Amino acid sequence: MIALGVDVGGTFTDLILADLRSGRVTIHKTPSTPLNPAEGVVGGIKEVCELSGIEPGRIEAIFHGTTVGTNAMLVHDGAVTGMITNQGFRDILHIGRHQRPQHYSIMQDLPWQSRPLIQRRFRKTVEGRLDAKGAELVPLDEEAVAEAARDLGEQCVEAILVGFLFSYVNPAHEQRAAEVVRSILPDAFVTTSAEVSPQFREFERFTTAAMSAFIGPKVRRYVRELSEELRKIGVSGELRVMTSSGGLATPEMIAERPATTLLSGLVAGVRGGAWVGSHAGMERLVTLDIGGTSADIGIIRDGRLAEADARSARIADFPVMLPMIDIHTIGAGGGSIAHIDRGKAFRVGPQSAGADPGPAAYKRGGDVPTVTDANLVLGRLVADNFLGGRMSLDASASARVIGDLAQRLGRTPEETAEGALTVLNSNMANAIRSRTVQKGIDPRDFTLCGFGGAGPLHAAEVAAMLGMKNVLIPPHPGITSAVGLLTADLEYHALRTAFAVKGTLDVARLQGLFDDMEAELQAIFDRDRVPPGKVRMLRQADLRYVGQGYELKIDVPDGVVTAAALEQVWQAFHDRHRKEYGHAFEANPIEIVTVKVRGIGRVDKLRQPLAYDGAREPSKVGAGRCVFRVNDVLETFETPHIERTSLPAEKRYSGPAILLQTDTTTVVPPGWTYWTDRHGNVRMSRNREA
Repeated sequence: MIALGVDVGGTFTDLILADLRSGRVTIHKTPSTPLNPAEGVVGGIKEVCELSGIEPGRIEAIFHGTTVGTNAMLVHDGAVTGMITNQGFRDILHIGRHQRPQHYSIMQDLPWQSRPLIQRRFRKTVEGRLDAKGAELVPLDEEAVAEAARDLGEQCVEAILVGFLFSYVNPAHEQRAAEVVRSILPDAFVTTSAEVSPQFREFERFTTAAMSAFIGPKVRRYVRELSEELRKIGVSGELRVMTSSGGLATPEMIAERPATTLLSGLVAGVRGGAWVGSHAGMERLVTLDIGGTSADIGIIRDGRLAEADARSARIADFPVMLPMIDIHTIGAGGGSIAHIDRGKAFRVGPQSAGADPGPAAYKRGGDVPTVTDANLVLGRLVADNFLGGRMSLDASASARVIGDLAQRLGRTPEETAEGALTVLNSNMANAIRSRTVQKGIDPRDFTLCGFGGAGPLHAAEVAAMLGMKNVLIPPHPGITSAVGLLTADLEYHALRTAFAVKGTLDVARLQGLFDDMEAELQAIFDRDRVPPGKVRMLRQADLRYVGQGYELKIDVPDGVVTAAALEQVWQAFHDRHRKEYGHAFEANPIEIVTVKVRGIGRVDKLRQPLAYDGAREPSKVGAGRCVFRVNDVLETFETPHIERTSLPAEKRYSGPAILLQTDTTTVVPPGWTYWTDRHGNVRMSRNREA
């Protein structure tokens, strides 16, 4: 089977074309086209097919990671969105909760107030009310719904959210209102809060559904245009899109639930890192995916991707109640701009030169100092061997912009460039600490897996700041996210709010909820033509002690729900609570808040990395002056430039070294040992303080 993984980043679109039977792959990078991402995807597919000698029509499946929805949220560039809700509850989206992201700040920016997804003038209220058990108190005023729809249509609203109280128990009012709206505005994107996230907590549920409406038209349009462009070049294989939970979904499902793509491309990178680590015998990894504009951090414990909980799930600072892999993103990448802020402090990022014009070194008109320029000034990038020689860098332009900044700082260009990298690396190290040390996890017990176009440039120095002694660089670091796409299965989620307390729990009702969700997911897999034998259902529940404000996710055994099975669940919750918080209250009653089912439909995917032998001796293609900080002093080293693919398997060498390959450059600082393992990964080990 011929499969293609394609991941669209801020600067480059990464592609991997793989024969899943033989494991043979062809990789390619092409500039992204932000104004029309589909153009860069289709152009890249043509190019990678030409490189591999395979006609596009032979591609049987395309696995895609997209940032269309992510970028729409980050830059607040979505659809003009309206909302229809209960009378008296027009301002739930504005008020939020009494908790604030910064507890002691009176000047903080609350995004749902300063940049709302739905402007107040587009929020309409109608009569109709259910109680907390889903019983109707006041009938839905369908004429008022129709009038609100007509009013929103006249105001050129493109998307409409229908969100009512207690719809997570009984969605009837929402469903009927949505039918009325669609009959009046057939071209509008219409969704309901129960379709997106049928969970209690109105603010989070409405906000999550508002995101889906806000990005819905743009995501739906992109998926439709991409599908059409693929057909034009002869690709008839099935398109699958990565979701925030780490699985794949069909274009139809993405069009219905666009919010599931909010972390699409980012999750693919963590999956790729986990896949590489598992074959290297490492199941405890911190993944560091550094691109042109951002760095994405993921945690893998015991081979499992850490999942976000209700307290940490955020997109552009908005709360999200959807299944998501726990990924932390900061503005740190190759295009991050080094500058002096208004307080005269030296900063790097989050502003970025992006893909256009990009760093000064790219010769596209960039005139500000970036991280890429700093790496070039320090000799860590080779000007005439970038992207495997397909692109040359302008060293004089980098020297000019770094020199101008150095003059303002009163430092040498080398001190300024190295200082920029130290600031950037410190930002990333602090971000990793927030996901490890602050959660009781010791990063020194983990291996840092660096990838993305700039990850291998910085991985060793970030690891040293964290006290980590081991670094893993995948065989194709620049396209690891694309590789991750080829390791995923179809995955869909269903959930129900239960509110059942131990001791008074109705086992039959709980069984019915699981049966209902599994039937719902099976119907989706049937629509996707997934054979029943390739479908697996996994049950989970969110539990808390009665009176707690947040829950912990616990696995629930398959099969018939019995008292014995529930005893396993209660004990697992106590154990998890003790592990998370250091204590448990085994005499306290436990409440099941939400029950969930994750359906997995297995598809063909990458199974095993190709065996790697390398050459007998490393191929040194040059050498150059490289500047590193050693014992708090800047030192210059004559550093070899080595073709990475020429390194013999399992033979160890001492740094410093610059390892060159098509999709990235790997920097091995002094004080590190490096070698290539049997799967083609570069491994680094710190043998003294670097």
